[in-house]
Amino acid sequence: MNESLVSLDDVSYGYDPNRPVLNRCNFRLDRGERVGLVGANGSGKTTLLKLIVGLLRPADGRIEIFGQTRQCERDFHEVRRRVGFLFQDSDDQLFCPTVAEDVAFGPLNLGKTRDEAWHIVAATLDALGLNGFEQRITYKLSGGEKRMVALASVLSMHPEVLLLDEPTAGLDDAAADRVLEVLSELPQAMILATHDPRLLDRLATRRLQLNEGRFLAETTRI
Repeated sequence: MNESLVSLDDVSYGYDPNRPVLNRCNFRLDRGERVGLVGANGSGKTTLLKLIVGLLRPADGRIEIFGQTRQCERDFHEVRRRVGFLFQDSDDQLFCPTVAEDVAFGPLNLGKTRDEAWHIVAATLDALGLNGFEQRITYKLSGGEKRMVALASVLSMHPEVLLLDEPTAGLDDAAADRVLEVLSELPQAMILATHDPRLLDRLATRRLQLNEGRFLAETTRI
């Protein structure tokens, strides 16, 4: 039996207490899995990802990450060091003036020296085909470039799990293909919240559909 990385048991959450987005929802992510989350806008895909990293707290239920129950803010500090969250909007993730500073931010906050952080920056940008981007101004990048730099800022933390919220949304075909190519080569377990059938077909080992706050029966296993 695979070791569970993420487990949600009977988790409920609602932005309006009278209208739960998630209603006694159960979910599990094991090592080596790439789980595709599908569902209509507002079905709770992003909400589930935010609950996993502690950006939201459930009204009911239990969240277990890396074998430990997570409840309070302190519990999620370790989770955020080990789980990388790619936001749907890259502008929510990039806040430093240059690409190098954005990619170095995570390693520096993990206690890396400046030299260690810049080595990680160089290696990460090289792996993503972003050589020469170090001094590029982030707000001047194209949508596809911002997406790749946001991904670099996540991968520079060397996470064990990736939470990817619509990673190809708003990208042209060439940029989306590049993101798909990079993601397909990564070893991490992933949760992919997406409407993109190409992403699901190429990456997902199984798919789950959210409907009325719960997952329907599994739709696909590859």
